[in-house]
Amino acid sequence: MTKGLRHKCPKCGKGALFSAYLKVVDSCESCGQELHHHRADDAPPYFTIFVSGHIIIPLMILVERIWEPALWIHMAIWLPVTLIMCMALLPPIKGALVGLQWAFRMHGFEYDEEPADASGVRTGSS
Repeated sequence: MTKGLRHKCPKCGKGALFSAYLKVVDSCESCGQELHHHRADDAPPYFTIFVSGHIIIPLMILVERIWEPALWIHMAIWLPVTLIMCMALLPPIKGALVGLQWAFRMHGFEYDEEPADASGVRTGSS
């Protein structure tokens, strides 16, 4: 997951994970790990909202309690801060979730060293 947080391939930690803002590369340029089949779906935005909400809301309450600014000042401060925070947190969180899927061998990430039998069951131990 930490490799994904740094926008690196979850397998080797060297190749880029994203080709654009949130577009995961088809495969790692360093190790060749296929990454196109990940299924992050709605989890990255959900966790981004969860994390940013737990940071922004206490700060909003603190500012309100200390300075009691007008509503328009709250809007002028917190809307841009929330937008910037969400845009900054979304790629690392998506990278971490792709890394988690790779670590748990979910959604097509398969073990290279363990062959599966005809029924799809892994024959080796891990």
